[in-house]
Amino acid sequence: MSLPPGFLDELRTRVSLSQVVGRKVMWDKRKSNQGKGDMWAPCPFHHEKTASFHVDDRKGFYYCFGCHAKGDALSFIQETENVGFMEAVEILAGEAGMPMPARDPKAAQKADRRTQLIEVMEQAVQFFRLQLKTGSAGPARDYLAGRGLSPAALDRWEIGFAPDGWQNLWDHLTGKGVAPDLILAAGLAKPSDRGKNPYDVFRNRIMFPIRDARGRAIAFGGRAMDPNDNAKYLNSPETDLFDKGRSLYNHGPAREAAGREDNPLIVAEGYMDVIALSEAGFRATVAPLGTAVTEHQLHMLWRISPEPVIALDGDTAGLRAAMRVIDLALPLLEAGKGLRFAIMPAGQDPDDVIRAGGPEAVADVLAQAQPMVRLLWQRETEGKVFDSPERKAALDKELRIAISKIKDPSLKLHYGQEIKALREELFGYQPAARREWSGERSFGGGFGGKGGRGRAPWRGAAAPVLSSTKTSTLVTATPEHHAEMREAVILATLITHPCLIEEFEGELERLHPRTEDHHRICTTLITMLDEEMPTDLRADLTARIGPAPLEKLFRQSHVQIAPPMRNPHDTEKARLCISEELAKLRVAEGAETEIEDAISELSLAEDERLTWRLRQLADQRSRMGRSGDEDKADFDIGPNGARMDRDERNAFDELLGKIGFSKDQGGAS
Repeated sequence: MSLPPGFLDELRTRVSLSQVVGRKVMWDKRKSNQGKGDMWAPCPFHHEKTASFHVDDRKGFYYCFGCHAKGDALSFIQETENVGFMEAVEILAGEAGMPMPARDPKAAQKADRRTQLIEVMEQAVQFFRLQLKTGSAGPARDYLAGRGLSPAALDRWEIGFAPDGWQNLWDHLTGKGVAPDLILAAGLAKPSDRGKNPYDVFRNRIMFPIRDARGRAIAFGGRAMDPNDNAKYLNSPETDLFDKGRSLYNHGPAREAAGREDNPLIVAEGYMDVIALSEAGFRATVAPLGTAVTEHQLHMLWRISPEPVIALDGDTAGLRAAMRVIDLALPLLEAGKGLRFAIMPAGQDPDDVIRAGGPEAVADVLAQAQPMVRLLWQRETEGKVFDSPERKAALDKELRIAISKIKDPSLKLHYGQEIKALREELFGYQPAARREWSGERSFGGGFGGKGGRGRAPWRGAAAPVLSSTKTSTLVTATPEHHAEMREAVILATLITHPCLIEEFEGELERLHPRTEDHHRICTTLITMLDEEMPTDLRADLTARIGPAPLEKLFRQSHVQIAPPMRNPHDTEKARLCISEELAKLRVAEGAETEIEDAISELSLAEDERLTWRLRQLADQRSRMGRSGDEDKADFDIGPNGARMDRDERNAFDELLGKIGFSKDQGGAS
């Protein structure tokens, strides 16, 4: 099967090599530097005790200094899983959430065409570079010299010039034998609507080649020399080579520099900012291409550095751009992946700062870069007056809405705590210090009265942690893990009792599987409802989605001990089990949402009402685990409220009957 152009590049961008390799090795914490993506471990390919296996997460390559094994994420999957190339692609695509493309018989032709387009782009690069040395480019050379660029810098950045005129590049390329359709497809010319020859896209502009991460020319950016031109900067149109929302200017060199140097990855606004910063020594600098930063570009930035610095001009437009990045980034934040913002002095861009104070001035601005939570606070409070409860409440609401976009619960809590501290600083309000653990109730009086009897022996210190607490399910498992377990039981029960699938069709469609395997199984079961149900559902599912998902599903211990697995012919027990697990899932999901909302509110303002709300939700989750319908098929409730195994009770009653006792009386019959 041939893959479409760009699919593998996209896959490698989305997948972290250290996460792929980390499933097979134990990292050497003393030698590794996770912040730089520089990881070391004993080699998984040969037996050794020293950490000679090196993973460069930013470049996406590994190398063993012992056995000399090397490659990328795909080759690692091939070697460790003993699978072919396409199977490795499917495995990684599943982890990255990328659907495998449909079979395309013309994929090879498209790849050849991309190669031809890249060759055309390289010819255009050389043409523009030569034009910069001609007499007509004098004003352009003067402008570049005025910006502090030496001839050597012009060569390093391959800067060129598109002369004024409608068909200079067109005539040059066609004269070299380049097919007209390739020139048009590369975005270098546009067809005329007047029946004439196509005309050049770039005219009378300083030209900046845009290359992808592998160094291939994919587009151009052009700065107008005419001050009256409607577009000061103009990018190539989107083509088979160029998607501006998925590209970064100076991507390849910046990625390499970020891996070698201690300087942070800087995200500037435009070409000249990137060039000025790089020439001043900040080589790990990139820029988006004529648009606000996109979600895909954010992921590309985090692949290079866990905490890029957004360096923006100190004007209104720069601040607006920063605020847009905040709204985009909040739902994508993860532990260890964030953004910092360095705002240049008012009215200046990075080039102005370098001219005025040299590289040291830029370093000072970068050193004062603010975390994103501070800029979020600035956006919601700057220029506003909070002199009434209504205005304060409105601020709390806006901040709560912003923080609720963060998906990571731990990160959301830390954001709430930081916002709370800033809020207290603004309003001059300091809550009463929390009482240290002393065995006393918060509303006064010890458990043993004023005399102190019954107080815990650890007064004034944290309560000791019991060993049973450390190993309890409450500590070791997460709500997400519990949900996955319930999903597994539901799906396994439906597969072993296919007659129930149609009955629970609606619940299946509303299910939100937590794992890729569960999602594939659930989707396939729903699809099969439109077909005649096979005699052996498990075998049919295996043929459709492969053996691995089902083997993994039925291998889990909590699935094997579920009542429907122990009694595969009891349909009623299976129905009760599915209903019970679905009900618990719904309650858990609702409780998690409520708890997250309450925590967000609690992080902004301490409130007895919110404390009560959290306590009620905790009670609700506790009752969820003791549902009145739980295991009715297996247990009866005794007079004292204890659960009794129904089969054992029936056997005991039968025995009592044989020896002359009635189960309803305590003496002999």
